[in-house]
Amino acid sequence: MATAQNQVYSWDITYLPTTVRGLFFYLYLVLDIYSRKIVGWQIYGEETSALAADLMIDICQNEGVKPGETTLHSDNGSSMKGATMLATLEQLGVVPSFSRPGVSNDNPYSEAIFRTLKYCPQFPETPFDDIKEARNWVDGFVKWYNNEHLHSAIKFVTPNQRHQGNDTDILNKRKQVYAKAKAKNPNRWSGKTRNWEPIKKVYLNPQKDKMIKRQNRAA
Repeated sequence: MATAQNQVYSWDITYLPTTVRGLFFYLYLVLDIYSRKIVGWQIYGEETSALAADLMIDICQNEGVKPGETTLHSDNGSSMKGATMLATLEQLGVVPSFSRPGVSNDNPYSEAIFRTLKYCPQFPETPFDDIKEARNWVDGFVKWYNNEHLHSAIKFVTPNQRHQGNDTDILNKRKQVYAKAKAKNPNRWSGKTRNWEPIKKVYLNPQKDKMIKRQNRAA
């Protein structure tokens, strides 16, 4: 569970198509599950533990991550569990977390961001010619996603606004606007106004958490 930014990251690698048949670029992407901000990414021509470790070093420096502050979740791929990656996480003080064996939906945040990326209208209809073209496109996507995209899962603020702690003020102002609108013309409202309370807790696997709560109630 995350109650603030930089507590729980989710990361994964996805393929990006190229004009060479059978050849792919590899997008490494790390997401903060609390704010939904993409805190780091890179595209390489290969998938290795060492490259993933380099990315995490950059992220920890850029975000000011302190030892023991952050958990990094991933699936059970070789790059995720490679010796270089695990040693680097230990040096950084980042706690590794892995999906349960045989469970395909234990890394939902990374799966969701890759769906958003690949199914957005701006995703190229033709494969990338070279790695520079791929990096330029993803760079534009990340800037839009972090700074402009009003994310429905965080009450329609941008990931950067939530990551910087500005979402509370923004949502309080929205709540006041809605309250004034209802007071001015109550006949237009059949019930309560939209809930603009900030989301305080974000679970790594919401479906698993709901299942545990149901089991506890049944016990």
